Amino acid sequence: MITIDAQNNTLGRVASAAAKALLGKHTATFVRNAVADGEVKIINVSKVRVTGAKKDDKEYIRYSGYPGGQKIENYAMLTTRLGHSEAVRRAVKGMLPKNKLQTPRLKKLIIEG
Repeated sequence: MITIDAQNNTLGRVASAAAKALLGKHTATFVRNAVADGEVKIINVSKVRVTGAKKDDKEYIRYSGYPGGQKIENYAMLTTRLGHSEAVRRAVKGMLPKNKLQTPRLKKLIIEG
């Protein structure tokens, strides 16, 4: 298990380190077409730094598929609604390859505190 401390680190750096570990690029047996062994644990997520104006400008968009069903919220609204762990999870998901292995890799991500 790999542990990443998010305290005093920026959101992007924590997410990229977690994505790299979930891909298994730190192992000597790295292959692109398989999920790496082991889990990645991120601690102190509530103390992660968000630099610049991302608290107001960063937008998370979802769409229900119906007319008028697009919902936009910023970082501050997302963290109050779902917590800091959801923002980190979405950042890691965005850095993983978009293929069939994305969901099994995300299941190996543990986010705490």
